[in-house]
Amino acid sequence: MTKTAWVFPGQGSQAVGMGFDLQTFPTAQVKFEIAEKVLGWSVLDICKENEAVLSKTNYTQPCLYVIESILADLLTEKMGKPQLVAGHSLGEYVALYTAGVFDFESGLSLVKKRSELMATAAGGKMAALMKFDRAQLETVMAATPDVVLANDNSEGQVVISGTPTAVDIVLSQVKAKRAVELNVSGAFHSPLMADAAAQFESILNAVTFHEAQVPVLSNVAPTPETQAEELKSRLNQQMTGSVRWREIMTQLTAEGITQAVEVGPGKVLAGLLKRSCKGIKLINVGTAEQLEQFS
Repeated sequence: MTKTAWVFPGQGSQAVGMGFDLQTFPTAQVKFEIAEKVLGWSVLDICKENEAVLSKTNYTQPCLYVIESILADLLTEKMGKPQLVAGHSLGEYVALYTAGVFDFESGLSLVKKRSELMATAAGGKMAALMKFDRAQLETVMAATPDVVLANDNSEGQVVISGTPTAVDIVLSQVKAKRAVELNVSGAFHSPLMADAAAQFESILNAVTFHEAQVPVLSNVAPTPETQAEELKSRLNQQMTGSVRWREIMTQLTAEGITQAVEVGPGKVLAGLLKRSCKGIKLINVGTAEQLEQFS
């Protein structure tokens, strides 16, 4: 028996032109119109801009949320709900929407505020490390204040976040096949986002959460959850907490998932799953053409 999980990518998966082929679907047309009223600008207009514009946090996150939500709606129409959902950072908002925790407009309003707060964050630094010694990384980070593991993506890929000095210390002491400083405004998913998280909390608390129709694996607590208040509590911790994607992938296997569908542009999560979850069938749905495989 097939047991399916849908996973939703976050910032970094965006691509110029994404969503254009969805315009012919009535479901998409409605969502694009709602989005323009909430945001005050057109998602499709931004998605046809150059990469530099689309990659700005205050544009990237709402655009991804809208397009991934549309894809999830269209996929639901074709095959019904999955057995489990999870999203990477921003993608968790789409997972919660797909699970029926909040409506599309409420989720977009949260993402709009989240993206604005994160876009204006300053004073931090993030860097990705690939193929490194995890024990060495943990030892160095334990001895270095003001730096945390922001994204634990897999055994061989992580992102660290903190003050510029602290991040530089870690990069200078940990051997990695590749280390890349990220082009972001602040130290996302770290305690340095505490002020932004405090501002966001009042916005989040005003939104009504419902019991999830599908269990959700959260970034900060990768165990299946359907209770509304617990899901809100987990989301409230996300801006300062680590994205525990490596553990989420382990949980997919533990839950008996046999098929994972990455819903959104790109193949970032499918790539991580391919290397970490042997035996799980992987499918990408980021375009109208890819949706047709479920007809």
